[in-house]
Formats: sequence, C-alpha cells, structure tokens
Amino acid sequence: MADTASATTPIIIPEVIAVSDFAAALGLPVTKVIGELMRNGVMATINEQIDFDTAAIIGADLGFEIEAEAAPEPEVRAAKVKLAEGEGENRPPIVTVMGHVDHGKTSLLDAIRTTTVAAKESGGITQHIGAYQVKRADRWITFLDTPGHEAFSALRQHGARMTDVAVIVVAADDGVKPQTKEAIRHAQEAGVKLVVAINKVDKEGADPVRVRQELTELGLQPEDWGGSTVTVDVSAKSGEGIEKLLDMVLLVADIEDLRARPDGPSEGVIIESHLDAGRGPVASVLVQNGQLRVGDYLVAGATYAKVRSLGDYRGRRITIANPGMPAVVTGFKAVPAFGDVYRTETGEKVAREASAASARHLQAKSLGVKKIDASQLTAAIHAGNVKELNVVVKADVQGSLESLHEQLAKLRNDEVAVNIVSSAVGDISESDIAFAKTAGAILIGFNVGMSSSLKAIANRDKVAVRLYKVIYELTDDLREGLEGMLAPEIVETVVGELEIMGVFKTTKTAVVCGGKVTKGRIAPKETMRIMRKKELLGTGMLSNLQRDKQDAREVFEGEMCGMSVTTTVAIEIGDTLEFYTTESKARTLDA
Repeated sequence: MADTASATTPIIIPEVIAVSDFAAALGLPVTKVIGELMRNGVMATINEQIDFDTAAIIGADLGFEIEAEAAPEPEVRAAKVKLAEGEGENRPPIVTVMGHVDHGKTSLLDAIRTTTVAAKESGGITQHIGAYQVKRADRWITFLDTPGHEAFSALRQHGARMTDVAVIVVAADDGVKPQTKEAIRHAQEAGVKLVVAINKVDKEGADPVRVRQELTELGLQPEDWGGSTVTVDVSAKSGEGIEKLLDMVLLVADIEDLRARPDGPSEGVIIESHLDAGRGPVASVLVQNGQLRVGDYLVAGATYAKVRSLGDYRGRRITIANPGMPAVVTGFKAVPAFGDVYRTETGEKVAREASAASARHLQAKSLGVKKIDASQLTAAIHAGNVKELNVVVKADVQGSLESLHEQLAKLRNDEVAVNIVSSAVGDISESDIAFAKTAGAILIGFNVGMSSSLKAIANRDKVAVRLYKVIYELTDDLREGLEGMLAPEIVETVVGELEIMGVFKTTKTAVVCGGKVTKGRIAPKETMRIMRKKELLGTGMLSNLQRDKQDAREVFEGEMCGMSVTTTVAIEIGDTLEFYTTESKARTLDA
C-alpha cells in the first residue's frame, strides 16, 4: 500500500503510458505493477503500453488516485464548420455518388462529365485525383469519386462525412440492395442530404415505381409521392435525366445555404494519396475553408508539406484552390493518410512540430495498448489455435490501402485469419518479393503494376503473387484460401436401426447375430453404435449381411436378417444397433 501522501496526491498520467513509466510515476517497483496487472488479467511487459482506464484501476488497487493529464488542443476537424448567419461566401456543393457495384455509379459519373464538360476540355480530364468538378448553370458542383462496392465501406463512410449531398444510385431493373442500404445508412448517420438517382430507366424490366416503393419501406418517402426524398429517373446510357439530376442537387444545396470562410488558415481533408516516382508524396485534398496557395505550409496527420505545386481536377497547374475545390498537392515529407484533415500553419517550424506531436500520438497508439477486457482475455486464450494466412499488400493509393486493411480484418473466425505482415502504397518491388518469401506470405497487388523481370524473380523464389483491380475479387479469393485452411466438418447421418433378436456366436473380435430392422435400412461395411437401454456400449462395423440365408446388399425396415458384426462388445438380445454414415464437408468462414 502506498504511503498517505502518495495516496492523497493525484498521479497525473497521459491517456496511454508505458508500464515502466507508470511504475515510476507511482514510485513503485515495476515488478509490483506488472504483478497487479497480471492479477487483473493483463499480460503486459515493462515496455508495453496500457490505457488510462486500466492504469486508473491498477492505481486504485494500489492505493493511488489517478487523473488524466489535460488533453491537448483538439485536432481541427475540417468537416462542416458552422459559420454565423451571413458569414462566409457561397461555395460549391460537395457530392458523393454511392450505391451497389452493378447499378451504374461509374457510368453515371461518366455521363455527368460528358454532359457538363465542353468537348475541347474533355481530353484534359485524364488523371484520377479522387474528385472532379462540373459546371451547371454557371455554378460549380464538386463530385467525390468514391468506390461503389460494399467492400469500400470505409471509403464511403469517409466520403459521406465530408459531403453535403449524397446521390444514391439504384438500378431500376434491380431495386434496393444491401449495399444500397449501407450507403443510405452512412449518409444518414453523417446528416447528409439524399438525392436518389433511379438509373437504367430505359432498360427492359425497369420498374422505377417498385424502387420508390422499396425506398418508402426504408423510411425514404419520395418527393413526388408527397414525401421529402428527391428521386430522379435517369439513364447513364442515353443521358436522360442527367441535367435534371444536377439541378436537383443544386436545389438541395441551396436549401442548405452552403458557405465557407474564404480567408484565414486553409482547412480540408485528404481524399487520396500515393507515392509518385517523379514527384514524391502526392495528395489530393478537398479544400473546405480558406484558400490554399502554393508556398503554404500545411499539416496533415503525422506529416507536413510546403506546397510546391497545386493542380486542379484536369491536371492543370493552379496557384490557388478555393473552398469546395479538389486539388492535387505536392511537397509532402511523407504520404499522408486517407481521411486525414489538414490545416495550414504560419511557418515550417510550427508545421514540423505539429506533425511530430501527431506522429508521437499515433506511435503510442500503434504499440499495442493493453487493456482490462474480458473479450481480449478470451481471444488471447484461443490465439494459439488460430491459423494465419500471411499476406503482403501493395495498393495504388492510401485510400485503397485503408479499405483493404478494414476488409481483410473481417476475414477471420476462431480458427483462421488474414495476417497483413506488410503493406504500402506503390508498385510491387523486389524487396516486397523478398519480404513475402521470408514471411511465407502471399504478395497481393491492388491496382498496381509488376514488371516481367519481377514476375520471373517471384517464380524463382516460389512467391505467390496475385494482382487485382476489383476488391471483391480479392476478398473472395482470400476467403476461399482461408476456408481451405479450415478443418472439414464431419457430417454424420443415421441410416438405420436394428433390434437384436438372437445371438449365435461371440468371439473377442466379432459377433454373429440376427435381428429385425426397425428404422431405415442397413448395408455391409457400415459403422454402428451398440446401444443397451439407450446407453452407448461401443461401436462396430457390419462385416457381413444375410437375408433368407443369402448374402444381401441391403436390408430394409421391417425385414429380418442375420449378420456378422466386427466389435469387441458382447452383444446381447434386446440391444439396438444404430447404423450411420459420415462424410467430410468443406466449411465456410460464416459457418
């Protein structure tokens, strides 16, 4: 027990602290703290981290009062800064298009670009930056280009939360799907206004009325049915309804009265990032407040940049990016993470210190914080029984990498799991192959390249390399690989029962007997359970079967038969033989 002075003076600690530092703060031997942690089910070494709640419990058990140190100034969030009435200037609405993978989201985005971009400019839209702008009635609309399959729920969730309007695409010939519901949920949780684009209305079997009915069942009453949800019939193929869709997006945005602060520090969010061979770390940002200029210093998570160049969605050089505008930024010290917010600072020193503080915070959290948690204890007990499929993951951009991490983490059960031993942005390199070989891992590439010489090295080193462009094909393949690692399920089927009515000869290894089949049918070479008054005596196998003193291939319910049973059990009159078959059945992760 601590002395009175120590017990009455609160011990101030951060939200995450190393066991050694916690012991020092308490003035106790580290072995005593580790022992107390173990008594509470936390197996932590001297250099491992524990969270504040765990430290507070352990401290109280040892007679100390633990308090959290003052939280640092909260990170500036770039999402929807509320301005005073009349403050700021109008800005373009930011729109995310979401929906089921086969419902035409990409085709709709292409149709919007084709409809709104002059022919002389269309050739300039060649680079993918995660967002682009279109012009309708002298007004700009910014579209975030987030993937549409359910596997990219993380990207879509980020997308919805930096968005003013979500366009939900539903195919008129297919209706509302689980991915559609997921997209609607993300938008509603983020407080985003919805516009439903009912696509493929010109396709055979299209039924927009059925789609509207399904939306009603989800609580989205269509506006043309007296509700408040805007629905527009469109065809990405013919262009029908595209202009009306844009008009409705602008109308919904006008009701929201979207404004942004044009001056002061620029704030925004990283919507895509990657490592470019010629330009170094490159990020696409969405400006949400203030003007971003060439030469500005900005901090994004654990890295910072002096903006060396800015580019618009066409790939053209610009000097200023205004609120509501997507822009490509070069000059980062490292690749920022997808979804990180950024803020410009007054100079390099401030930016460097802010990014370093964020890096330290992230590092502390990534060290594997130990907690008092019953579910973690259960997981630890079973951890030794989990078979792991090791993978090395390379992706084109940070957003894709984040989504892959999230989806691969879901591919697991109590027996098997995917273990990402390494992941990074960029094309596959020789070092990736070497690392995969050492780790015994599959090398997975998503939207990345691999030269023929590297393929030859992978073949030589017997490293399995799989390249994908569609994420659900990737997850389906890995799911199949994990399911192949599962021990098969043994399915047992009772096929018949027989009551013993006579025993003719008994040896150490066999019994010759006879009886009547009371259920199902029996056949030679089938295994059996020998039951006496519903108690299991043992097992055996039917080695020979006769009916009317003739060998029989099967005997059915109600028929009498004689048999030779291979068993060590002394069978008696009145016993029941239960015949059964077994088969090996492949299991799935969900089973």
